[in-house]
Amino acid sequence: MTDKFAVIDTETNWNDQVMSIGIVVADEENWKKIDSKYYIIDPEYRVGGMFSSELRLTEKEAHITGRKQALKEISKWLESYQVRKLFAYNASFDKNHLPEYSGYEWYDIMRLAAYRQYNSAIPDTAECWKTGRLKWGYGVEDILKMLSKDRRYRETHNAVSDAEDELKIMQLLGHEIGQYEIARLSPEKNSVRNCRKITAATYSGKTPEIQ
Repeated sequence: MTDKFAVIDTETNWNDQVMSIGIVVADEENWKKIDSKYYIIDPEYRVGGMFSSELRLTEKEAHITGRKQALKEISKWLESYQVRKLFAYNASFDKNHLPEYSGYEWYDIMRLAAYRQYNSAIPDTAECWKTGRLKWGYGVEDILKMLSKDRRYRETHNAVSDAEDELKIMQLLGHEIGQYEIARLSPEKNSVRNCRKITAATYSGKTPEIQ
């Protein structure tokens, strides 16, 4: 039996509380999606947020429940696949908002996707820091357009759809799972530099604080 990993995404409300969680389990050997779950957190989603229009409350795959119950069910589901590794784009944001999952191994997809030495699709004309890190234009939407060469792609900001798109970034980057050890978040402390949610708007200008 091959090992499994999961890609997770969260969306937050105006109070910076998690209002939805999307998670996809994939196979480490072929990177293919195996299963997915989507939770809308009640009552937090009722507060509203920047991407409330993308919650898709009526979809049959959406589980609407309280935070405690949702996290309990997701944990049991991950256990059924023997998943211990959680990947996310700008993973510090999701990890900081899900402290109940601090026992998992967290990895930041952006740590490879935004660096020239790990992403061969970054054009020669792109401005990067000396570390190889893009100075701007490294959100999910920009990176997936770059890798897929699909200029029509738009990030939905629906948690489970975004988790699937982030898995696609990993597939297109083509790195072995072991390469992501450099992107593993410290279990002792979370970085406060990446703790805000990354949206397309975040990358409209320069962001020199993270190099």
